[in-house]
Amino acid sequence: MNAASAYADLLPDLVELRRDLHAHPELGFAEHRTAARIAEAMRELGLDVATGIGGTGVVATLRNGKGTRSIGLRADMDALPIVEASGLPHASLHPGTHHGCGHDGHTAMLVGAARHLARTRGFDGTVHFIFQPAEEGLGGADAMIKDGLFERFPCDAVYALHNWPSLPLGTAQTRPGPIMAAADRFEIVVHGRGGHAAFPQSTPDAILAASHLVVQLNAIVSRDIDPTESAVLSVTKIEGGHAHNVLPPKVVVVGTVRSFNPDVQDRIEARLREVAAGVAASTGTRMDIDYLRYYPATINTADEAAIARDAAAAAGLQSSFAPVPAFTSEDFAFMLRARPGAYLWLGQGRADPGADGERPLHHPCYDFNDDALPLGIAWFVALVEGQLRA
Repeated sequence: MNAASAYADLLPDLVELRRDLHAHPELGFAEHRTAARIAEAMRELGLDVATGIGGTGVVATLRNGKGTRSIGLRADMDALPIVEASGLPHASLHPGTHHGCGHDGHTAMLVGAARHLARTRGFDGTVHFIFQPAEEGLGGADAMIKDGLFERFPCDAVYALHNWPSLPLGTAQTRPGPIMAAADRFEIVVHGRGGHAAFPQSTPDAILAASHLVVQLNAIVSRDIDPTESAVLSVTKIEGGHAHNVLPPKVVVVGTVRSFNPDVQDRIEARLREVAAGVAASTGTRMDIDYLRYYPATINTADEAAIARDAAAAAGLQSSFAPVPAFTSEDFAFMLRARPGAYLWLGQGRADPGADGERPLHHPCYDFNDDALPLGIAWFVALVEGQLRA
């Protein structure tokens, strides 16, 4: 199957849609223009359309035949708070907001799949096209579920994809079990007392305590976690002080933890709290800890991972099981906790990426590869036609 030729008549309009969304990016739970464009496109196909789900989410439903099985296909809609530096003709018109993760492409692919399935109807059952807000750290999937997503739109299984710049165009990977990590965020406020830098003996030193803390936090994974497990703890921000001769009264230490095993997740949080308490006791400081587990691990069910891989092959992609998961996170995890399903990485790496190489996700010059549009459409269509056979 040649995906580009199979959907050739759809592609010009889908490229226009994708680039329009790129030029008008919207942050999580503020995707009002994006959601309106999607709802309009789905209504033009005669689909049943529901809006405002979980904030700005859209679900369009296509039914055909008498089959009772149903499938959910999900695309994320939100952009990132990044200043775009691509210089492209369709670059962001909203300073400080950028589709730097390719959600504009995911949305266009799902619209394209809906258009093709609405005209061919080569399936028997129900397809729910789920356009989700706020994937980038705000838990839009969880919001949609709490707003009754799967009660209102029952799905026997759910599937989603993400473009993957490190994989060549024409390839795809998935895997049974964990494919993306759980994501935790911690903020530790180290309280000293503040005072003159010439008299450190008179005040607990919050900066020195924070320094000890960072060193010990970075030893948790290497010394407290089984080496056969995988986890990452990274300190990403240290903030405190404003003058060369003043010991500040507080320092803020921020970071992230990524893991795949809930027991490992528990162990890391417990050790982080113990380490902070120990450093506070030894330095005469006080530490307030805010630890947030905002995304669980994205865990594919085994049968659906095989279905996703086989659908990629049916779509003409070179498909395989990924040998290892990624430490990035994804809130499709909430949907996979509620329903069987699978998540797939769709290669978009260009054969000739240019002098600076293929731009990674979240890069200020990143742009979705429009040549991947028909490949994503083909995968969505293969899932529906394979699982809801007419």
